[in-house]
Amino acid sequence: MAQWEKLQCLHAKFLDQVHHLYDESFPMEVRQYLANWIESQDWNYATNNVSHATLLFHNLLAQLDDQYSRFSEQNNILLQHNLRRIKQNLQAHYLEDPVQMALIISNCLAEEQKILKNSGNGEQDLLKSMEELMGDIETLQNSVLNEELEEWKRRQQIACIGGPPNTCLDQLQTWCTTLAESLLQVKQQLKRLDELQLKVSYNGDPIPSQRPRIETQATQLFCTLVKSSFVVERQPCMPTHPQRPLVLKTGVQFTVKLRLLVKLMELNYQLKVKATIDRDVDKLPVRGCRRFNILGTNTKVMNMEESNNGSLSVEFRHLQLKEQKCSAGGRTNEGPLIVTEELHAFTFETQMVHQNLKFDLETSSLPVVVISNVSQLPSGWASVLWYNMLTNDHKNVGFFTNPPPAMWSQLSEVLSWQFSSCTKRGLNTDQLQTLAEKLLGSRVNYCDCQIPWIKFCKENLPGKQFSFWLWLDGILELVKKHLLNLWDDGCIMGFVSKERERNLLKQTHPGTFLLRFSESSKDGGVTFTWVGARNGIHSVEPYTKQHLLALSFPDIIRSYKVMSEDNIPTNPLVYLYPHVPKDQAFGKYYTPAGPSEPMDVDQKGGYIKAVFISVSNVDKNSQPCPVSEHGVKVANSPHSAHMMSPTAGPLTPHTSPMPQTPRPSSALTPQPLSPQKGYPIGVPDFPMSHGEMGSPEMVNGMDLPMHPQMFQGQMHSQQPIYTGPPQCFSQMSNFSMFAGN
Repeated sequence: MAQWEKLQCLHAKFLDQVHHLYDESFPMEVRQYLANWIESQDWNYATNNVSHATLLFHNLLAQLDDQYSRFSEQNNILLQHNLRRIKQNLQAHYLEDPVQMALIISNCLAEEQKILKNSGNGEQDLLKSMEELMGDIETLQNSVLNEELEEWKRRQQIACIGGPPNTCLDQLQTWCTTLAESLLQVKQQLKRLDELQLKVSYNGDPIPSQRPRIETQATQLFCTLVKSSFVVERQPCMPTHPQRPLVLKTGVQFTVKLRLLVKLMELNYQLKVKATIDRDVDKLPVRGCRRFNILGTNTKVMNMEESNNGSLSVEFRHLQLKEQKCSAGGRTNEGPLIVTEELHAFTFETQMVHQNLKFDLETSSLPVVVISNVSQLPSGWASVLWYNMLTNDHKNVGFFTNPPPAMWSQLSEVLSWQFSSCTKRGLNTDQLQTLAEKLLGSRVNYCDCQIPWIKFCKENLPGKQFSFWLWLDGILELVKKHLLNLWDDGCIMGFVSKERERNLLKQTHPGTFLLRFSESSKDGGVTFTWVGARNGIHSVEPYTKQHLLALSFPDIIRSYKVMSEDNIPTNPLVYLYPHVPKDQAFGKYYTPAGPSEPMDVDQKGGYIKAVFISVSNVDKNSQPCPVSEHGVKVANSPHSAHMMSPTAGPLTPHTSPMPQTPRPSSALTPQPLSPQKGYPIGVPDFPMSHGEMGSPEMVNGMDLPMHPQMFQGQMHSQQPIYTGPPQCFSQMSNFSMFAGN
């Protein structure tokens, strides 16, 4: 291609430089009309040879005459006029000095070559800049995908097991989208360079050799970015148990949400996602595990309309799992793992077509545990905790074939999350110390201790019929359903060793009490331990969820009574440890007294209003109890702890002067005790063995307050209120009744 033709293909800024080379001394029209002839002459030689310069000058005039003749044939009068004027000017300027004209033309040609060279350097500089840009994009992309995105996935695991909420996904979407747009812009610029190369090509042109390599790099980075940005935004979870994701029950709907972090408008409604479970079942490391079918719509299209933030996402809301049956109609082959240790994974697939690029996208959920009965939920959740605590591998479904142990420093944090994720308070250092002692025994330092999986979840505690985790999970459920406000306020010390309990209470005033969890109840229990009038330490039998369904724990604490040696009921609970008045700590949670309704007890069918309270009996002849979960015994010490049994049984009011055996009445409705209106009319004792806690007695129903001696005399009546087996009282709840006028 002629030099002049190359100049005409340059960018505008280089053409401006060409325009500045030509003026009236040597018009651009001459350069245009005689381009090939001018470039074929040796103007450098003419600048030093007058005769050669003169020859070239006259030849140039002859070339102009030939061009004038061609314009005449075209009847182009304007061009003829301009060309005649140009010839006259050249003759006037250079007829006497043709060397000057040769010098001007030689300089113009040399400057043109410089402009072409600079333009070539511009292409080279452009390609170099693009290579540097691609290097920066690759570094940034590796940082986003290999560091930020992986950290987000780990935070998601932690959030799934109760850790801090996972955030920053919107920021990751912004980064990924910006990277994708930058790569697409690079590809667009490379396409324009390709179009330029088709129009203009010259020896040494860097575009043909470097453009394909840059384009390949941009395409690979774009594909890697899009594939990595296809993530599970919300892991599989049953709406009925939002705080325990990754545990699914067959036949129960669950949800899962996916998101593409590269948000390009042209991808809206273009990606159809399909969900499968255990896709490569033949390649799984564990053989003989159950297999499942997905019920419901397992194929949906990603869009930007369903999400609140406009992200490109899809949510499966109505999926269910159904276990496959073998041909004989029974379960699939039994595997080496129990149901709650089997791990299964969902795979989500789609195909993307964008700007002549076509590639597959795939991502997987965290492993899930599939249960068939809700009773398996605690053990299934334990597996989820253990897996996500110890590994960030999303596909290790054979994890429990050889589960690694956990460090106590890891496990203690996860245990605290179980409380902080559903309440306002986690576990403090003292509570965790108590749990560590229960799990590992007494030690000086637990941080470096290892806890095997079997000891955490499968092995029974010493002397118990349940594991450490099932015990702790029962307490957690009790807190969530019945003790949430008290736990949030810090009223429940909860996990405290017997020795620490004694040390805390023995230096306090009588009436000081603390609340702790039972160590013997699988389903969770709560009790209170207090300092008695003679500095003895006593604990009441634990209250379980069955008791708390009938009466709230604050109301139990408010109305709890202990029968003294003189058979006078008193409330021994005065100060919540260390010195908070009981009503100040629990008053806002007391059940308010309802409006009283006048009742005529003389008429047939009339009733006396009654309330449920808890009553314990202290026998003056009883000896200190052995060390148990209900208290702490210190040899030869007045601080011996006693276990109190709450009495039970509703009272039926009567007017007979003699004690009678009461009969349970469904018409007696539990009500809160009003100190102003309620008077004790009877306190039946819990049916313990004779001589241990005293015999259950009956007191006459009265409308007026009773004198203590009268009360005492009635309590020593010989007619028992109940002589059946103790288990019958479980149907009546561990409460007695006080009637009010």
